[in-house]
Amino acid sequence: MNEDLFAGPGEEPAEGTVYTVMGGDWDEVVKEQVERGDERMVVNMGPQHPSTHGVLRVILELDGETVTELRSSIGHLHTGIEKNMEYRTWTQGVAFCTRMDYVMPLHNELAYCLSVEKLLDIEDQITDRAKIIRVMMAEWMRIASHLVALGTGGMELGATTMMTIGFREREKIMDFFEAVTGLRMNHAYIRPGGVANDLPDHGLQLLKDTLTSIKKQMPEFGKLASKNPIVRSRLIGVGHLDLSACMALGVTGPMLRSAGYDYDLRKAMPYCGYSDYDFDVPVRDEADGYARFLNRIDEMWESVKIIDQCVTKLEATQGEPVMIDDPKIAWPAKLSIGSDGQGNSNEYLKHIMGQSMESLIHHFKLVTEGFRVPPGQAYVPTESAKGELGAHVVSDGGTRPFRVHFRDPSFHHLQALPALSEGGFIADVVVNIATLDPVLGGVDR
Repeated sequence: MNEDLFAGPGEEPAEGTVYTVMGGDWDEVVKEQVERGDERMVVNMGPQHPSTHGVLRVILELDGETVTELRSSIGHLHTGIEKNMEYRTWTQGVAFCTRMDYVMPLHNELAYCLSVEKLLDIEDQITDRAKIIRVMMAEWMRIASHLVALGTGGMELGATTMMTIGFREREKIMDFFEAVTGLRMNHAYIRPGGVANDLPDHGLQLLKDTLTSIKKQMPEFGKLASKNPIVRSRLIGVGHLDLSACMALGVTGPMLRSAGYDYDLRKAMPYCGYSDYDFDVPVRDEADGYARFLNRIDEMWESVKIIDQCVTKLEATQGEPVMIDDPKIAWPAKLSIGSDGQGNSNEYLKHIMGQSMESLIHHFKLVTEGFRVPPGQAYVPTESAKGELGAHVVSDGGTRPFRVHFRDPSFHHLQALPALSEGGFIADVVVNIATLDPVLGGVDR
């Protein structure tokens, strides 16, 4: 919209004129641009663009190759997950929220379950082994998410090999997830009260083998990218966002720590026993795309350090329960993965179907009706791969949530995209999106 009301058609607007386009249809935006009569262009990018990390639409206003204004358009992947959770039991809600940020589903599950457990006032009753497994799975998830961020980010710079290496290593983690949960993603594995099932018989050895393989191959990322002149020229000094801007825009996670602030919820507000683990919080102060790139590499190594400690703790707690000892919340029989790697084992089905009528009735009621949660509200923040992720859950005392709302880091980080991009080149827009690492499933939940 031309704010200079005294400029006639075709006339140059007065110096200092401010142009804004808010909402409206694409045709209206283009029409207003034509009426302005200057040399600036309005370009639509997405939502089908392969490099927008999901269904993100970006409206760019350009002066030559310089971005003068950027507006993010979201909502193209809207799933109504939060609203749907109001019509499912508290446990069934896990199967919904795991599908939000589909690159780090276990982080979604953990944030939700911790908030539900706070409402139930059972935080102190979660078994040590369940906490260890949660930490181990969350750190694998952090590595897997960073591998996607670095791999796809490298591909968008033209370094296709970074993509193939990143996804090659991620596949090993997905194989481990499948062996433990029966699924490669959208696991619904972390449940209120603990986790769905313990590690399989070969789980501990598989964990060690996966860890050994990742340690051996992960340095390839650093060798390939950190000294690559093309990667350095595309990232160093690009997408600068200093600490004051991060704080103003609600930026957290690797982006915040690349601006010099060592804020990590695993240290600042420990959950799941993170205070018992020895690890560092990587911090840099360059606040550009290269700092965010290196921070994620360093964070993967810190996650490896945590998982190493989990191996020792899991060996010491073998045979201990992984679900709370409360028949009102825990299912009456132990879940376990079937011989085909999916579903439930025969031992599980035999117990609830053929050995105990009480267990069958109780199981039926828990699955169909669910357990009741005392009235109130709770919010537990967690440090996901992308930043602060928490679930604000509200209960009216029933078997279903009255309201669930997630604080998803990608939603907040998209606010920073104009600050990163305006004044820079159009070629850097995709780079900036990559270093933000947004996933639109979490934005459009």
